Amino acid sequence: MKGIYVLIISVDRDTEAEIGKLGEIVFRKGLYAYVGSAQNGIEKRVSRHLSDDKKLRWHIDYLLSDEHVKVLKVFYSNAEKEEECRIAGELAELGKPMYGFGCSDCNCESHLFMLGPEQDTDSILKLGMKEMIV
Repeated sequence: MKGIYVLIISVDRDTEAEIGKLGEIVFRKGLYAYVGSAQNGIEKRVSRHLSDDKKLRWHIDYLLSDEHVKVLKVFYSNAEKEEECRIAGELAELGKPMYGFGCSDCNCESHLFMLGPEQDTDSILKLGMKEMIV
């Protein structure tokens, strides 16, 4: 199935991570939402993100390789790639953008957003997405 997905990510303590060409970024303890697309199979892409055994290729790979970072939930939608940027815009309304993260192939500010402590991650369902059992 092709489409887009949102990873809900927990960073369990303040941490610094080297994120490819973006360099070193400080991630504060909290919840984050990352939006990506998988036009050749969401299941395969999400499985790759959840794996510890992968070559670091995308910004999100670098973040997820940190021992203090964990994917808690995955949401998805059968959609074309353009929908990824629309969802990024919606997530920007819910959280603080991590500028330049995950958006080197588009004009978005970011595809990773730090969510506030009061943010209900199930609100992503209101964006027309479904929760994936992982």
